[in-house]
Amino acid sequence: MQRIEGGICAVPGVRAAGVRQGKYGLALIAASGAAAGMFTTNKVRAAPLDVTAQHLADGYLDGVIANSGCANAYTGPRGLEDARAMSRLLAGFLETDEKKIGVASTGVIGRYMDLTLISQLFEQAKVRLRSNGEASTEAERAIMTTDTRVKEIAVEHEGLRVAGIVKGAGMIEPNVATMLCFLYTNADFPAQTLHECLADAVQDSFNMLTVDGDTSTNDTVLLTATGKVIGREADFREALRYVCMELARMMARDGEGASKYFETVVCGARSVEDARLAAKAVARSSLVKTAVYGADPNWGRIICAVGYSGAEMDPTKITLGLEGKSPDGVSVKVSLVEKGRIVDGVLDQAKEIMLGDTITINIDLALGDAQARGFGCDLTHEYVNVNANYTT
Repeated sequence: MQRIEGGICAVPGVRAAGVRQGKYGLALIAASGAAAGMFTTNKVRAAPLDVTAQHLADGYLDGVIANSGCANAYTGPRGLEDARAMSRLLAGFLETDEKKIGVASTGVIGRYMDLTLISQLFEQAKVRLRSNGEASTEAERAIMTTDTRVKEIAVEHEGLRVAGIVKGAGMIEPNVATMLCFLYTNADFPAQTLHECLADAVQDSFNMLTVDGDTSTNDTVLLTATGKVIGREADFREALRYVCMELARMMARDGEGASKYFETVVCGARSVEDARLAAKAVARSSLVKTAVYGADPNWGRIICAVGYSGAEMDPTKITLGLEGKSPDGVSVKVSLVEKGRIVDGVLDQAKEIMLGDTITINIDLALGDAQARGFGCDLTHEYVNVNANYTT
């Protein structure tokens, strides 16, 4: 897997642009091809998701228009019409059918769109559509809300290119974070194949990510294939999964107020579902997250989370350890529990790992061969500050 420059514009045929005005932004992406999407499982689903799902019925998109600052969620019939109005803006400029445009929004729930502002931003953005790395980053910045860093990646694998941008720092517990992800490839696959590959990639990446346990009303993942290169589906799946995993890691590292990133690796589970339940429960646990923040090797909280996760487990068989680097950069790995027995005299080593900014929690359930990996971050005072003042 070779990482390349250019963000989503590393895929030939993709043009992008973005503009901002204070807290409000608008991103445009023009690329034609077979397309698939996945959306939040929240029963309160934002209007743009319903509109985009309808537009994906034919499995083809010519472009995407996405705004930040207003989620256009819980806005009733007006919200649907506002989302359609956004699609018409880009469709008119690209001289295509509005049903070939994807729409996405992120921001405050329960507020109506300011279409006058959207139109103004659109006029500024449309003349900036271009195909280079700067344009990809510009589109990414336009959809950021509480994000503190750009999150984009492009790879080439066996002649196939896959690239993506994502925004998301809070309200992150995808069941598809507030999360918008736009993926592009030069591969030639039909929409049904794209959807199957996307579902598999999302299951092991975005669906294993948690920042705060809140599933957004606006989670959207869109994948468009320009169809320029014939390749093997297995190679495409590998590249797409890699891109989605890396974007999930970027979101966890940029979690609201986060100072540390951690992964939960579960092996030896009876089933993949059990492994996912255990990994996600540990990554979601407020007690684990605050222990990570405080550099407290309180492994009992991890065992506790596995116990209530719903996964099959036997407390007498579990093995638990930590892995990472000490503050001076030395790699450290330590076992805290081995086959249900507490390991004595290792808390100082565990403390060294917890002081680092990247931590791996290894859990072996010793019941089977299934495994899974979860992505998370610590819970800090700054998370409260960010969200207590989010709408002001």
